[in-house]
This record gives sequence, C-alpha cells and structure tokens, in this order.
Amino acid sequence: MSAKSAHRLLQLLVLAVTLGLAACGTATPYQPLTDGYGYAEQPLEADRYRVVFTGNSLTPRETVENYLLYRAAEVTLARGYDYFVVVEKDTERETTYFSTVTGVASDGFRRDYDVGVGAYATSTSRPSSQYSAYANVILRKGRKGPGDTGAYDAREVLNRLAPTILRKPAS
Repeated sequence: MSAKSAHRLLQLLVLAVTLGLAACGTATPYQPLTDGYGYAEQPLEADRYRVVFTGNSLTPRETVENYLLYRAAEVTLARGYDYFVVVEKDTERETTYFSTVTGVASDGFRRDYDVGVGAYATSTSRPSSQYSAYANVILRKGRKGPGDTGAYDAREVLNRLAPTILRKPAS
C-alpha cells in the first residue's frame, strides 16, 4: 500500500469514528451517577444533604442546575419533608480545548497529522465545556416562609420541572 493510500485510509477511518461518536452523543439524562455523569446525594446530618448533578459536554448549564433542584426536591419528599433550603451552592465549568492541525509537509502531500519540520500548517481549536453543580440543602417540614428566598417547595419544584426532565431510555 502506498503512503498516499495509507493516508487516505487513515482519513476515512477518522471520519467514520467521528461520525459514529456524533451519532450517539446526547446530553446527560436525568439518572443516578453513572460513569461520572448524573445525580448523587450525600447525607451530612439527619436533615442536611449535599446534592450533586454532573452533565457531559452536551448538557447545558441550565439543565444541570435544574436537574440538581429536581433531585433535591425528590430527596426532600422521600425523607418525609416538604421543602428544602439551599444554604450553599455552586456550578463549576470544566473546559477542554480540542485542536486540529492541518497543513502541507515539505514532501508536498497534505497531512492532517504529524506535521513536522518544513511544513506549513494551520491550527484551529474549539472549546468543549461541561458543568457540575452542587448544593448543600436543609430539609424542612410544613410551609416555607414567604420571605425565605433560599427555600423551595419540593412538590412545586417537581411539578414545574417535570416536563423538562429527560430520563435515560429503558434498556
């Protein structure tokens, strides 16, 4: 096989893998923590929990934060409480940059890899971000106070966010 044929075969293989990954790429569904993505909670005290939701690079920040609140509401009701108060929260963004280098090597052949000495090349980079949100919440019984801006009625959160929740398809 000639060098030109091997190079063309490599290009086709890279294209096939890229298309395959793009076809199966979806945002993180609302699911328990699986392979580093989804929700989890940790009891801190009898009425305090840390709730976390981590999305992949296809999951928007707003979705990550909504799924976090939805999970906090589920935890609240499952433990026999009515509302929760967010006492601390944060959303972290992790950005990775992917670069593509293309150019012409000194032997005159176009190359998309291993550009060496004597080559003319261009590079393009694209960022890819993923978000992880956490909240420390206190669970409470009864009705939340009208002036408590950090308090969320668990039933109302579930009712309002339910239409936006995309769950993992059944296997």
